[in-house]
Order: sequence, then structure tokens, then C-alpha cells
Amino acid sequence: MTARAQTTVVDLAGVVQGIVLVTIPALSSILTDPGHYALTSAQYGVMFAPQVVAAIAAALAGAGLARRHGTHAVYLAGLACSLVSMVLLLASAAVMHQQHVAYPLLLAATAFLGAGFGLAVPALNSLAAAFHPANVDRAVLILNALLGLGTALAPVFVAVFVGLGYWWGLPILSTLLLIALLAVSARLPMHSGARSAAAATGGPLPARFWLYLAFALLYGICETVNGNWAQLDMTTSVGASTTTAALALTAFWAMVTLGRLLFAAITRWLPARATFHLLPFALAGVFVIIAALPRGHDVQGVLAFGAAGLCCSALLPLTISFGQGELTGLSATVAGGVIAAYQLGYGIAAFGAGPLVSAGTPLSHLYAIAAFVAIAMGLLSFAVAHRRRSPRTLHPTPAPAHAPITRTG
Repeated sequence: MTARAQTTVVDLAGVVQGIVLVTIPALSSILTDPGHYALTSAQYGVMFAPQVVAAIAAALAGAGLARRHGTHAVYLAGLACSLVSMVLLLASAAVMHQQHVAYPLLLAATAFLGAGFGLAVPALNSLAAAFHPANVDRAVLILNALLGLGTALAPVFVAVFVGLGYWWGLPILSTLLLIALLAVSARLPMHSGARSAAAATGGPLPARFWLYLAFALLYGICETVNGNWAQLDMTTSVGASTTTAALALTAFWAMVTLGRLLFAAITRWLPARATFHLLPFALAGVFVIIAALPRGHDVQGVLAFGAAGLCCSALLPLTISFGQGELTGLSATVAGGVIAAYQLGYGIAAFGAGPLVSAGTPLSHLYAIAAFVAIAMGLLSFAVAHRRRSPRTLHPTPAPAHAPITRTG
């Protein structure tokens, strides 16, 4: 397989993995619809607990598995886990009115989805870097943008398939894409990379390391309040149609992707450190707007969630950039730790919000609470990036041990 073909496969894998990653959250209105799965808000939230646990475990174990078995094998294992997730989701659709059978299948599906993300996405970052050793930053930037493109496409596909009356068309599409990708990727050769010089810390981690993890945790909460609950907020609080709600989620993920490209392009005029300080406070303001949206303001809701995506866009990549730039001897540990903390924040927002909503807390209040989380993140940004020079790129060079780097959301 030529170098160009290798790059094409990795880039396509980024798009497919992005679609798969958002397939289940994009179906939130179907999962909670009394005419379909009829999940309560609490059940919908708890459904993501296995995903979080599996993703954290895979992200932390990924570097070691790559050293023993190779990044190519880890990448294929991640795709296989994602494929199992989609098959389980389709199996649940066949018995969705038998909740005692469908719900365990959904829990298993999210568990495999988390494992697939934790294995495949870091491996993709490593492969992109290995295929372009002379231009790593650009290769990883393109890959992460394509991951974001996939996350933005998933809600669009949901809207199309729901409009056609075949909501299960998205998991079928994801399954077919993964099968094709596995077939092609099996022939993808692995470029050998340098072994890690910092596989083990050899001592206690510095206090600064935990500041980066705390910031990533808060960011995970803020991103997931949008990524997992935007559609339900649009349909229940704003009174929007399922199609419009899907458009709002698409706007969020699309702006996450475009924002990363934008802030990478304007670093000459707006230093990355200033971006890191400003975006959390801007996000807090957007959350206040979302919380105050009255019923019938569908267009304003779509625009607000798009603005939230822009505010989220650069924060996670910059967290890893600053961390790897400061703690140079712990590059792999920083990347894996930040991703694990991000996933923990994802879990708090994904299944922690469910009981609040089921207890009668309006979703609009959830966004008001998220505004305070964003403010706390903004204040913490001054400690995280205190007197740090702005990194040259929003997407840092991957650690040589093929450590987990980042996801797009």
C-alpha cells in the first residue's frame, strides 16, 4: 500500500470513527421516545457509564498495548470494538419494546463504543504522525478535523433517516462503514516508531500534572452537556422538532471542528494562551443564553449550540499542548491522563445529569449549572497556563510511544 493510500485510509478512519462515536447520542430523541425505547432521562444518562469506564481503561492501557503488540493491532482492535457496538445497537432495535432485553444490549453497546474510542482514536493519531514524520502537526491537525467532521455528520444522517422513517439507518450505515474500513485496514502496514523514553514516571507525579487533569475534567462536563443533552433540550425546553434538534447538535460538532481550524490559523493575532483564557468565559455566557431560551425560538437555539461548539473547540487540544510543553518528561503520561480525566468529566455530565432531570430539574437549569462549571474552568485556566508560552499548534506532536492524544469533541 502506498504512502498516499495509507494516509487516505487513516483520514477516512477518522471520519468513520467520528460518525460512530456520535451515533448513539445522536439517537437520544429515539431512545427516550415512548413509542420506541421509552427510556427515562436517568436511564439514558446511566447508559453512558460503561462507555466512560471502558474508554478510560482503554486510553490508559493503549500505550502499553501498542508497545507490546504494535499500533496497527491496537487500531484494528479499536475498529472491531466499534463494530461490535453498532451490531449490539442494531440488535437492541429489534427488541426495543422489551426494555428488559433492549437496555442491557444498549449498555453493552456503549461499553464497546468506549473501548473502541479509547483504542482506535489514539492509534489513529500515532499512525498519522508515523506516515508524515516531516510534517506531524499538519497530519494530526487534518486527522482531528476529519474526526470532527464525522461527529458533525452523524446528526445529519439521523435527521435524514428519521425523515425517511428508518431511524436505524444510521447504525446500519456505521456498521457497513466499519466493515469496509476493517477490510481495507487489515492490509495497512505499521510504521515502526521510536520507543518511549518516558514510559514510566519513576516517582510521584508533580502537582502541575493534576491541574491539567482538573481542567480536562471540567471541560469534559461542559462538552458533554452539549453533545449528549442538546437534542433533548431543544425538543423539551425549546419545543423544536426532531429534525431541528438534530441540526442543533450538528451545529455544535461542526463548530467544534471549524473552531479548531480557525484558532490554529489566527494564533499570530490571538495567542493560544489568550484563547485558552477567553473561551471558557465565552462558553459560560453561551450556557446562560441556552438556559434562557424560550419555547419557539428554534433558530436561536441552533445558533446558540453552534456558538457553544466554537467556544469548546480549542480547549482540549490546548490542554494537551500546554501539558506536554511544560511536563516534557511525562509527555505520554500527560496525554493519557488528560484523556482519562476528560472521559471522567464526560461520565459526570452523561449519566450524572440523568437523575437530576428525572427528579424534575428542567434541562434549562442544567445549562445554568454548566455556566458555573465553565466559569470555574476559566478561572483554572490561569493556573494551568500561568506564564506559559503559547504552543505553536493546537494539536501537539504525539508522544513517540503512540500515547493517547485526543478526540475531537
